[in-house]
Amino acid sequence: MQHPAVPELAHTTTRPIHWLATAAAVSAVVAASSFLQPGAATAAQPGTQPVGTRAAAAPPDAAAVHFPLDCGPAKILVVKKATGDLDGDGRPETVAVVRCDAGSGTPPNGVYVLTQPHEAHSAPRIVATLVDPKDRLTADDVAVRDQAVTATLLGYSSSAVPSCCPDTQDKAKWQWKGDAFVRSTPAEARSV
Repeated sequence: MQHPAVPELAHTTTRPIHWLATAAAVSAVVAASSFLQPGAATAAQPGTQPVGTRAAAAPPDAAAVHFPLDCGPAKILVVKKATGDLDGDGRPETVAVVRCDAGSGTPPNGVYVLTQPHEAHSAPRIVATLVDPKDRLTADDVAVRDQAVTATLLGYSSSAVPSCCPDTQDKAKWQWKGDAFVRSTPAEARSV
C-alpha cells in the first residue's frame, strides 16, 4: 500500500455534522432568496407606456353593445371577436363579427370596431362599420395584427346566387389612417 505524500486532512472525511451544516446553509440561501425579489419589469412594446405607469385597459365587451341590425324576432349573434390596439393610443379595440341567428342559410355579417370610452362605467360603442350587412358578405378569418384588421370576405357574383352558397372570395385589410379606417388588399392576396 502506498501512503499519500500529504497527510489526510480533517475536512476530507465527512461526518454527520458536515451534512447538517451543508443543509442549514442551503436552507438559509433559499429563505433569503424568497425575501429578495427583482423589481417590476419595465420592458414595453413600441408606442406603449412601461408597466406600472397605468392599469391595463380591458378590451370593449361586444355583449354590451347594441348593434344596428334588424333581425326581427331572431337574436343577434356575435360570431367572432378579435382585439388589439388599432389606433396606437395604447388602449385595445374590439372587432366584432355579428349576424342574425337565422337558423339556416348564410346570413350576412356586419363587422364593427368597438371602443371603450375613457369615462368610468361608460358602455362600449361602435366607432366604425367595416362591413355593412346590406353588402351581403360573410366575414371569415377575421384577425387583428400590427394595428390592422384582416379578413376574408365571402360574397355573391350576382343576386341570382342563392344565399346559402357564397361564390366569391376577397381578402381585405383595414388600417386606421388619420380619422377613419381605410380598406386595402393585403400584399399576400395580390396576384402577379
